[in-house]
Amino acid sequence: MTGVGAWQEIRFADRQDAGRRLAERLLPLAAEDPVILALPRGGVPVAREVALALDAPLDFLAVRKLGAPHNPEYGIGAVAEDGTRVIDPEAIAVLGISNGVLDPIVARETTELRRAVAVYRGDRAPLDISGRTVIVVDDGVATGVTDAAALRAARRRGPRRLVLAVPVCPPDSARRLRKDADEVVCLHTPPRFFGVGQWYMDFSQVSDDEVVSVLGEFHNAAA
Repeated sequence: MTGVGAWQEIRFADRQDAGRRLAERLLPLAAEDPVILALPRGGVPVAREVALALDAPLDFLAVRKLGAPHNPEYGIGAVAEDGTRVIDPEAIAVLGISNGVLDPIVARETTELRRAVAVYRGDRAPLDISGRTVIVVDDGVATGVTDAAALRAARRRGPRRLVLAVPVCPPDSARRLRKDADEVVCLHTPPRFFGVGQWYMDFSQVSDDEVVSVLGEFHNAAA
């Protein structure tokens, strides 16, 4: 598929649009009474649309990217809220990063994870996902390290089936993530991939307040 028309066809208007289109693919899973786990912050508005369409409970699973020492945007790994850690060995080797350099990065991101969990969850307990079909939703995948950390953290909580659902993901990352998920659902796997944001017309940053509002909406509905 080539040309301007093809480019426009595979772009999402915003995260809500991506969530609605993703939900259409996931509708067959509604029969399994799934739980939706969103990856804050960008995955939350996408997951909201999925949870509404599948009439499913929504919770979050916080994960932080571990950025390279001199280039924080370059992910060398990720850590989840329960301490689950994924490190990209190739990136570590290429950059020559030692444990002594990595440890303070992990400590800093773990501190931010604790802050985020306190803000997003408050005094609510995480949803029990043991024995359930769990759909982990993000707004897109690049290298896949944050999603791998999320999947491994979710797996430790004993789901019956674990599905990763994202609007866009490069093919090689999708292949790697199938090792951690029972199924990967991705609407688009473009071979030329420079970043998740290129596939959205509006990729505005999601605020903490928006995350809290969406999670509160579902918590109040379930109360």
